[in-house]
Amino acid sequence: MVSSVAPEHQQKFEDSGNQIGYEVKYRERLQFSLQWAADTKKQFQKPEDRKKEWDMWLFYAIGSAFFAGVTSILAKCGIRKTDSAVATAVRTVVVLIFSWIMVLISGSFDQITSISGYTFVFLILSGAATGASWLCYFKALQTGDINKVVPIDKSSTVLTIILALIFLHEGISLPKAVAVVAIAAGILLMIEKKDVEETKQTGKGGWLLYAVGSAFFASLTSILGKIGISGVESNLGTAIRTCVVLVMAWGMVFITGKQREARKIGRKEMGFICLSGVATGASWLCYYRALQKGPASIVAPVDKLSVLITVVFSYFVFGEKLGKKEAAGLALLTAGTVAMALL
Repeated sequence: MVSSVAPEHQQKFEDSGNQIGYEVKYRERLQFSLQWAADTKKQFQKPEDRKKEWDMWLFYAIGSAFFAGVTSILAKCGIRKTDSAVATAVRTVVVLIFSWIMVLISGSFDQITSISGYTFVFLILSGAATGASWLCYFKALQTGDINKVVPIDKSSTVLTIILALIFLHEGISLPKAVAVVAIAAGILLMIEKKDVEETKQTGKGGWLLYAVGSAFFASLTSILGKIGISGVESNLGTAIRTCVVLVMAWGMVFITGKQREARKIGRKEMGFICLSGVATGASWLCYYRALQKGPASIVAPVDKLSVLITVVFSYFVFGEKLGKKEAAGLALLTAGTVAMALL
């Protein structure tokens, strides 16, 4: 059989094979062949077909943002009477199912045996950080306004950059620094003075501490992943971390003696809790599909717009409104977040 790949490309495969072995050589050849086939297909595509392909991945990116935004609304509806830790534990079961569906779709299940013990340790640590972030997040949602909790949680991007500067000694460009300042300013504008005062008095403002805790642990998850999780396919890593979150969430339920409350969850709230898990899974699936078809430099910013969807839904579902100051803060936070994704 005559190869359809150009001679220079075959030479590239042979050189890489000599350096990194047959398995990697095979994966690179497969990846290159798929890319070559896709590029060739585009050359012969009609303009209307290219437009249709563009519309599809953009549709998936918007779907990812939509479901991510709806997740917070559904979760808020499911924890009005149910303890947030119990709700998190139940919801994690649904998310776990979706995470392993992602693994099967991406075909990365067979890679689990090649993960080193060192990497597994950091997967467990990052899973613990993810679990702590989720527990804090749902506690904040239960006691605070959703249109304030979600933006603060999204500020984990800023904390990740700060922690990376401290622990990983990573530099930061001027445009990114400006984006970080915009996000920080937006968060400060969205936090009212009374929220801080209520927090000091351990009143309703306690949501602020949980929201900040959620953002901190979310950023810690990224740092742990940066330090020790390498060579693991992202969907497989997420699935393994979700297993840790499941153990941690149910462990918290049993430690606090709230396991019986799971049986007392009303059908309506149980439905919302499960739907929030389904929405998270749907967001992951759409995001994965969008990344397959479209450029990450555009998909990521579109996905970040989920905060706007959450604020809009919170207005219609819970009647939560933003003042002019909070709206300006949301605009700054959104602009900074999108800029961070584009830079």
